[in-house]
This record gives sequence, C-alpha cells and structure tokens, in this order.
Amino acid sequence: MDAGLNTIWLQAAWRLAAAAGVSLLFWPISGDTAALGLFAALLLIMLLQHLRHLARLSQWLMDPRPEALPDSSGLWENVFAAFYHLLRRQRRSESRLTATLQDFRLAGMAMPDGLVIVDGSNQVEWCNPKAELHFGLDAARDVGQLITYLVRQPQFAEVLDAEGYAEPLTLRSAREGDLILSVLIVPYEANRKLIISRDVTDRERVETMRRDFVANVSHELRTPLTVIGGFLETIADMETPNPELIRRSVPMMSEQAKRMQSLVEDLLVLSRLESAGNPAREEPVNVPDIARALYHDALALSAGRHKVTLLLESAAWVSGAEEELRSAFGNLVSNAIRYTPAGGEVRLSWKADGTNGNEGAVFAVRDTGIGIAAQHVPRLTERFYRVDRGRSRETGGTGLGLAIVKHVVNRHAARLEVTSEPGRGSCFSVAFPGARVIGRSSTEEPAEARSA
Repeated sequence: MDAGLNTIWLQAAWRLAAAAGVSLLFWPISGDTAALGLFAALLLIMLLQHLRHLARLSQWLMDPRPEALPDSSGLWENVFAAFYHLLRRQRRSESRLTATLQDFRLAGMAMPDGLVIVDGSNQVEWCNPKAELHFGLDAARDVGQLITYLVRQPQFAEVLDAEGYAEPLTLRSAREGDLILSVLIVPYEANRKLIISRDVTDRERVETMRRDFVANVSHELRTPLTVIGGFLETIADMETPNPELIRRSVPMMSEQAKRMQSLVEDLLVLSRLESAGNPAREEPVNVPDIARALYHDALALSAGRHKVTLLLESAAWVSGAEEELRSAFGNLVSNAIRYTPAGGEVRLSWKADGTNGNEGAVFAVRDTGIGIAAQHVPRLTERFYRVDRGRSRETGGTGLGLAIVKHVVNRHAARLEVTSEPGRGSCFSVAFPGARVIGRSSTEEPAEARSA
C-alpha cells in the first residue's frame, strides 16, 4: 500500500511540475499574467479530470462489479486497479466463507444430535432436522419464534434462563410421548445459545430394564432363600433333632432349591442367547422327532390330568440350533400343561404353512386353559412378566420361559404368534419362513397320537 501511495504522489508531482514547466516556458513570450493564467487553466483541467473520475467512481461504488469498472488513465488508473483487486479479493473471501458456512450447515444437518441456535431473546435462529424431530420444530416456519413457546416444558425454560448449563437436562418429548431426550445448553458469543439434544430413549429403556431385572431376580430369590434359611435356623437352634420337623422341612427346602436352580439355569440360557459371541448354529433339526419327544414329556408332566394330542402334518425339518428349539418348544408345552386345569386338552402340532406364499412351517401348542386377557399378550415375552404372580409361583414358573422363547425365535428368523381368550384357552405358534425349512417332501404319513 505504501508503494502505491508513493507512486500516486510521484505521478501527481510530475504532473504539477509539467504544468509549471509549460507555464514558465510561456512566461518570456506572453508575460507573467498569461503564464499564470495558463498555469491556472492547466490546474483547472487537472481538477476537472479528477472530478470526472471521482464521479465515475462514486457511480461505480453504487454497484461495485469487477466487469463494470470504468476505464481510466493516469493517477486514477492506479486507483481503479486497486479497487478492482480489492473487490476480487473480497469476492474470493466471500466465496470461501460461503463454502465454509455451507460445510458447517451440512455438517450440522448430518449430525445425529439435535442442534438449535437461539439469540439473546431465546428466539430460534436455526435448527437441524434432528432438532425438528426432537422438539417438533419447523426450520422454515419457526425461525424468529421463542423456543420456550415451541418447547413448553417449565423445566426446560428454567434451565434456559439460568446462568449455569453444566449438567444435561433429561426431558420427555411432549410431541413424541415415548421419546426421552438429554438436552445440553451451551452459551457462546455474547448472549447466543446452542441447544444440543440427544435421543436417549434406548439407553433409558435399557437402564429401566436393568433395574427391573435386578429387582425381579432379587424378589424371585428372596422367597426360596427365606424358606431355606428359616428351616435351617430352626433346626440349628434345636437341642435335639426333631424327626417330624426334619421330615416336613427337607422336601420343602429341596423344592425351593430346585426353584432357585431352575431360575439360575434360565438366566444362564438367556445370557447365552443374548451374547454377541454366541451366534445361532445352523444344522438340520428334525422337528417331528422333537415334537414326539415333547409329546411324551407332556404326558409325563400331565400325569393323566389332561388330554394330550400330537398332530404331525409335515415331515419337514428346519435349519437351526436343535438345543435352542427344543428348549423353546418345551417351554411352550410346559406352560400349556401348567395353565390348563385338569380335564382340559393340550394339542401339539407341526404343519406346513402356505399362507401368503410363505412355504414355511409352524409348530403350535394349543390348550383349553385359563386364557390370557388381550392387554397382557404384548408383554408376555418380557422377563419376569406374569399375568397372575401368585398362580405362576404355584405352578413353578420362573417368569423367564417366554423370554427365552422370544430370543430363540428371533435367532431363527421365525415369528411368535399368540392368540388367547380368557376362559377359552391359548395358542402359541412359532412360524418358520420358507428359507429355514428343509426336506419338504414328506417321507411318512401324517400321524396323530393321543393320550389314553
């Protein structure tokens, strides 16, 4: 810049010197008055040229486009050239800033968390799509609106107006009832704020499940331990053994110990099924043989109190893990026996499923037991969920059987279907997709076996 100014001053000095030189040369010929007049005329011409270029510069500054820069000469050529280069640098800088801003905007739009920028008056300046989902905002419509008017939760308004924002705030979305958000408010610049929201619904659900699981396991173990501990304390306090007390207490303690053992075994099965390092095996599984074995198990468990039926309409096998499928099917059969009053009927079936072009197969257990009310059906596969807690304990259930069934079914890409009506029984079906079914051609006649 200093070199440019020196050049301008140097050119101006040369022009003035040239005008003075011409006037001095004219002095001896026309006299001092004419020489001064000539010098004044030259200065006036120079001034008019400067005014002309200044007017053109003023007009150009109203719409400073590089391609519309006026032509010039002399001193003003350097001035216009400087303006031209300055404008080009400004345009390049604006382009870079625009590109950077666009990159930041695109990054904000792609963020998995919600982002909202509010000004000092808590009015929305910008938000990304996740924030629109979390808070029910509209980026085009809600700019300039108060965020506290759009997110009407007193706790949020209090934290927004407070001075400290260190701790995230947990909110349940008013627009999406099942959505739980962790909201962090970060102040920046003089008075603007960045509101960051994160969907923690799954995390909160897992935490709730963990708390419920610990509470349920503790509750399930408390009764057996209390019974066993009470009898042991009583026997330990006796000076002489009481044969009658021991005779009555040992079977009860044994029963409670078996109950705890069943619970632990079911927990281990669930843990194994949920382990990421334990993928489901893929082997041919003879489902008809499993169904026959479970039929005999059902007869033994029923002890003649029920009419147990096995209906085999398909000889198809499936691809999967035999131990897991046997466990899942066994849980369904034992549940049917336990929850069906004496004199009722339990039917096991294995048949092809050609509905909707599926070409799959279905294992089903139908009973005429107590049935299940509709509001309980969606929650049956939750751990420790019981429709009737007292009756479940009387029948010896751990509350984990259907949870195990659900995991096994999911691992085999199958579908668990439940239909039930109070007082009229239930039907639990495991439907396998066609891709899982092998050996579709029947090698034996459909068989039906009934208990005596």
